[in-house]
Amino acid sequence: MSTDTTQSGQPTELKRVMGPRLLLLFIVGDILGAGIYAVTGQMAGQVGGVVWLPFLLAFVVATITALSYLELVTKFPQAAGAALYTHKAFGIHFVTFIVAFAVVCSGITSASTASATLAGFLTDGLEINGWIDPVGSGTITAIAMGFMVLLAVINLRGVGESVKFNVVLTLVEVSALAIVIGIGFYVVARGDGDLSRITVFESADDKGMFLAVTAATSIAFFAMVGFEDAVNMVEEVEEPRRIFPRVMLTGLGIAVVLYMLVAISVVSVLSADQINTINEEEGRALLSVVSVGAPDFPIDKVFPFLAVFAVANTALINMLMASRLIYGMARQDVLPRRLGAVLPGRKTPWAGIAFTTVLALALIFYVQQDPKSNVVVNLATVTSLLLLCVFAVVNVACAVLRGKRHDHIETFFSSPGPLPYVGAVLCLFLVGPWADRDAIVYEIAGVMMLIGVALWAVTFAINKATGQGDSAFEDIDSLGE
Repeated sequence: MSTDTTQSGQPTELKRVMGPRLLLLFIVGDILGAGIYAVTGQMAGQVGGVVWLPFLLAFVVATITALSYLELVTKFPQAAGAALYTHKAFGIHFVTFIVAFAVVCSGITSASTASATLAGFLTDGLEINGWIDPVGSGTITAIAMGFMVLLAVINLRGVGESVKFNVVLTLVEVSALAIVIGIGFYVVARGDGDLSRITVFESADDKGMFLAVTAATSIAFFAMVGFEDAVNMVEEVEEPRRIFPRVMLTGLGIAVVLYMLVAISVVSVLSADQINTINEEEGRALLSVVSVGAPDFPIDKVFPFLAVFAVANTALINMLMASRLIYGMARQDVLPRRLGAVLPGRKTPWAGIAFTTVLALALIFYVQQDPKSNVVVNLATVTSLLLLCVFAVVNVACAVLRGKRHDHIETFFSSPGPLPYVGAVLCLFLVGPWADRDAIVYEIAGVMMLIGVALWAVTFAINKATGQGDSAFEDIDSLGE
């Protein structure tokens, strides 16, 4: 396939290298990862044996939103994602900025969640193999922060999005989950598991089923995100308008089937008391299934390192995305230009990498200060909160753009009927206080967004003072490139 070129002969379009199989692996690999490892135990503590139900409900909300994304990405096949759709629908630069910065913040909180989860699995693996003595929460926090610094160093050296590498990581992720599922059904088959528990609702906080499932669904949503990242690959996909819809929906379907099977394995193998104990040790549910269900096999000595590999992929992808968007916004003068600085030689956005890394380190340190705080769940819930707000806007944008004339744009896919409105309402419902989030979740999300607004205001003032005009997106289509 030929590409357009400039007069100097340099290509101006990305090479379309992804067919349906590679795109499917990218989507599945992006959805799987830190989420299922980080929050399954905590969700089981919220609702007991029906832990599969919040995953199913989160899948429904994610799928409705994915249909809106598909309508928009086939109509506007550029890589800027939610910010592009918001701008096309409303044309308000500040609203576009808020959406773009919320996506940045969600990437930072997701990577922070992954780092905290990774630190737990790494220390578990080292302890199980007898290589270190049990460590405290301070050591785990230090490892999580050290990993964030390592990610920054990797990003500074220059890490491209490699589809082939993603295939390897996806296979590792699926293999790790297959181990958990296989052990779960093996335990049930030999008569030691209790499959009847999957219909039992239990709430450690004595909540009613509706509120408990709502709270668990808001947590489970963290495990379903990632599909929206695929729109950033649209310019590298062969015939995106034709293959994107069926591939994205297939990827979501594969993810939710794996998640529900994992959830069933957890509640079938582990007792309610074991699950409550796990809730005090963040992100340990899947490892406990392996160690309890197959104590005579050395799988538990290998599984933590498989999980580390899978979770690391989540953190790397999210920090790449976040620093890339910061660079893009600085380049378009909606953030201070210094945040768009590039490292000589390596040509990597060092200022954006430094900014996002500092925010991630501050997040991990701040959440860890409260000894009663669940670091993993709180950071995961901040990610869900931010993305639910973004998804609500995207759903509304989809509905608004239907009413605007685009005579030169052909419609290739449409979300059925009023589903964009339904998706917006469901996303906003899960944002509400009835989801029973800790106050710290709203504090973190609010402070991060205030940092963005403050930077935008400073940029606006500088642009006015220097005669550069308003802080407006000059080329929104290229924001995600």
